Amino acid sequence: MKKLVLIALIPLAACVRFGAEPPPALMTLTPAAAVPVGREQKSADARTVTLTVPVVPQELAVTRVPVRSAGTRVTYVKDAQWVEPPARMFARLLADTITAQTPLVVLGARQFQVDPGAMLSGELRSFTIDADTQEAVVVYDAAVIREGVAGVEKRRFEAREPVTAVEADAVGTALNTAANRVASDVATWLSR
Repeated sequence: MKKLVLIALIPLAACVRFGAEPPPALMTLTPAAAVPVGREQKSADARTVTLTVPVVPQELAVTRVPVRSAGTRVTYVKDAQWVEPPARMFARLLADTITAQTPLVVLGARQFQVDPGAMLSGELRSFTIDADTQEAVVVYDAAVIREGVAGVEKRRFEAREPVTAVEADAVGTALNTAANRVASDVATWLSR
């Protein structure tokens, strides 16, 4: 009798699905400013900056791409998914861009105890598609504590990039371009 029940359940097992169907491809960010292979940096020879992963609102704490419309409505792009949450990818993009464009030695949160230097933190407030304007929007509120300077400096960085269509390939390309512009602006600000 048990064998008969198990045999009857086998066709049902093929119908049960846990989680959504994965998209055909995952998206990632690619730095426009590449760090040369073999480039050495030493904190004894240059200023350092410790970079933390930005905090994000809940709509960005996932691997999907949010689309904002009518001011308060949030949906997600069909078949568009990042390889990991945007905050971690953006932090790596920032680190690569700062390293490539400035003489600063960029340290991660686990390396800062050695020579923390300046401390860069922030909030990635938008990493979305604005359906009303057909633009990719990246907004990063940066906060830096510079070595030897009292207080915190804050600055908002924003980049917008036109989106030809609200579909995976187009939004991935536009968000990558906007994120690189923001990262470049942050690097210029930090290096002064």
